[in-house]
Amino acid sequence: MSNTTQTRTSAHAGKYLTVVLDNEAYGIAVLKVREIIRMQKITPVPQMPGYVKGIINLRGRVIPVIDLRLKFGLRAELAERTCIVVVQVKFAGGAPVQMGLIVDSVEEVVSLGAQEIEPTPDFGVRIDTSYLLGLAKIKGVVKTLLDIDRVVAPDTIERLAAVG
Repeated sequence: MSNTTQTRTSAHAGKYLTVVLDNEAYGIAVLKVREIIRMQKITPVPQMPGYVKGIINLRGRVIPVIDLRLKFGLRAELAERTCIVVVQVKFAGGAPVQMGLIVDSVEEVVSLGAQEIEPTPDFGVRIDTSYLLGLAKIKGVVKTLLDIDRVVAPDTIERLAAVG
């Protein structure tokens, strides 16, 4: 492993909340997670991309909600364990914004060292992997680590921030 790759994966070491989407496991840095809530009524917001489900009122705060299944090109599906993970998202030149992410379920919090994180493989120039931090193998299962700040396109976040 090169020094650059080693430095990059060292920067991603830490605790991750693991969530499931369509039987695939993903990790979100625990420091980005504010809370986990049950599914609730979501108020639609016009002229948003299909994966932006709308907004919720969380103790007096308006929180935009994104369906990660739709964002990742999967079929929308709600199940018994479907929930909303509220995260703090930061984007260039703006204040942090809280957003809700609809996931199939939440698994556990895992602590990952740099040696357990592999860099994101090169899928070719046509596939955007900028929102991936790397891959981790935990208990024999590969989990994709998400850069939650980059999961949603900046222009979408800016429109959502204007709503909230």
